[in-house]
Amino acid sequence: MPRPLWTGAISFGLVTIPIKVVSATEDHSLSFHQYHAQDMGRIRTRKVCEIDGEVLSQEEIGKGYEVAKDRTVPVTDEELDRMPLPTAKAIEIVAFVDADTVDPVRISDSYYLAVDGQVAAKPYTLLRRALERSDKVAVAKFAWHNRERLGLLRVRDDAIVLHSMRWPDEIRSPESLAPRDVELDEDEIDRAVQLTETMALDDISGFRDRYREALEELIAAKSEGKERPETRGGEEEEPGKVMDLMAALNASVKAARETRGEEPEGEHATVHEMESRRPRTRKKAAPAQKEKAAEGKAAKSAGRKQPAKKTAAKKRTAS
Repeated sequence: MPRPLWTGAISFGLVTIPIKVVSATEDHSLSFHQYHAQDMGRIRTRKVCEIDGEVLSQEEIGKGYEVAKDRTVPVTDEELDRMPLPTAKAIEIVAFVDADTVDPVRISDSYYLAVDGQVAAKPYTLLRRALERSDKVAVAKFAWHNRERLGLLRVRDDAIVLHSMRWPDEIRSPESLAPRDVELDEDEIDRAVQLTETMALDDISGFRDRYREALEELIAAKSEGKERPETRGGEEEEPGKVMDLMAALNASVKAARETRGEEPEGEHATVHEMESRRPRTRKKAAPAQKEKAAEGKAAKSAGRKQPAKKTAAKKRTAS
């Protein structure tokens, strides 16, 4: 089991469940140190006082809140410890809600709640079964690092997961970010929906971090003195290029079907559909062209008939 990040209890009505909090995720990203490029000397970050220029140790560093420019109010750890914080050692469940009512953007970090001793096994299982049978999630309050937080408890396999959540006033409104109203063709919307259906998956556990794997290969090769493996960058879209939306959707659907090993949909599923739709603009000009052609034919016909009239006049004169 990973090292516990916090120990306490779940407060479930009058039920207390001793638990340990362990991280539910692992960061597999490769991190780099900074070095002097000339001699590979390690670059260190030091905490220096801007007044006297002295390098400070962690014991010499305190906390403070800047209330105005050039004015900071110091706050000690002892003062923070004396602040009223009823959830300091307990995850207090305050409500149960339907899972689909929780906005995922509010979830930040995830942790597993493990039982702390055999005495916690029965109430832990009781809470887990209650969440499973009710199809609900629990909203809870808890405190870490002298700050009260909002959390969400749900079941994953046989464990209870705690999701750390942001408070409602910490979520920015996306109203100003939404694009202005645009006109969409119903065919484009239908095609986009078809693309979502073609790309639908029941399980996303097979995705892998290709970038990290390539980076690990690069580091392994260079550490052994070998030539670095051949790397290929991703294809980039030309900046400022105007995209034919319908053609892109058609091509995306076709590519998704090929990736899944499905048979091509047919001619209407390719980009040619756009080519078959374009002649509509030419057809609009067709009536005017027909009208001009008809006028030309009429003029020509009139031109042919005029000599006949003159011949008839000559015959009447001769008689």
